[in-house]
Amino acid sequence: MVTKAVPSVLQAIGNTPLVHLNKVVPPNSADVFVKLEYYNPTGSYKDRMALSMIEEAEKRGGLRSGMTVVEYTGGSTGSSLAFVCAVKGYRFHVVSSDAFAKEKLQTMKAFGAQLTIVPSKGGNVTPDLVPRMMQRAQEIADSEPSYFTNQLHNTDAMRGYEQIGLELIEQLGGPIHAFCAAVGTAHMLMGVAQVLRRFNPSPRIIALEPASTPVISKGISGTHHVEGIGIGFVPPLLEKTLYDEARDIDETEARQMARRLAREEGIFAGTSTGMNVLGACLLARELGSGHTVATVAVDSGLKYLAGDLFRIDNPQPETHGDERGGRVS
Repeated sequence: MVTKAVPSVLQAIGNTPLVHLNKVVPPNSADVFVKLEYYNPTGSYKDRMALSMIEEAEKRGGLRSGMTVVEYTGGSTGSSLAFVCAVKGYRFHVVSSDAFAKEKLQTMKAFGAQLTIVPSKGGNVTPDLVPRMMQRAQEIADSEPSYFTNQLHNTDAMRGYEQIGLELIEQLGGPIHAFCAAVGTAHMLMGVAQVLRRFNPSPRIIALEPASTPVISKGISGTHHVEGIGIGFVPPLLEKTLYDEARDIDETEARQMARRLAREEGIFAGTSTGMNVLGACLLARELGSGHTVATVAVDSGLKYLAGDLFRIDNPQPETHGDERGGRVS
């Protein structure tokens, strides 16, 4: 029998669609393209890094049958690792927090993960939260035969994201003048940048972060509610030579953009995606027509339905004139 089926769901990772934005980009701006990473199996681009971290560890012999995989995570990396571990037959012990979406915590458990919760302060992502999660994960990893993926220090994760850069080049078939993305672990931005920097002309690479915690751009840490980014300190693997500039984006405006993307473009994603698109629109307005800006839709809006991002009673800002093109100032 001739079949086009893939041998495993792991082969369904990657090759995500690239779409041109038509309504939220300001007039007389560069073209903005968004890679829909929620087409990956768990609805997140983290599937790419999870598979890379596990398979590279297997190749080196650091991860073997019978061992437990351990990680700290805001939820998306944990969901992706839980998914990969389920397919490959590894136990997975994950450290997370009540500061993150319940949907993500439930997803990890659905894939069979053992979950340890580190309490947050009022449900906020504070500067001390990730370090506390990291410490607890290290304690767990030290207590049993395990492989600690330790994502913030794991260069294997960047290898998984290089494919996004290669796919962008193939799908666009022309120059990319700028690429921007919000920074959490920084793996995605660095992985894509490593690929795009090899092409001439090299695009501008812009790191984005919440305005309430501009650690990268201003050295100031604070509190925010954007899951997966703004970890409270500069990520260890954020390489200055691979990006041109760091910009802070207002969280409220990013949330407004996430809602606009759903209602005007049919792109259903979370706040970090709203931040990415808002940053891309700002760059597009600066560059002007005849240029190209690319970014990614990080994950599915389905992961945030229990929160307030998409509440029906959430008032929507009116858009008039130029504001229909995106409020990016």
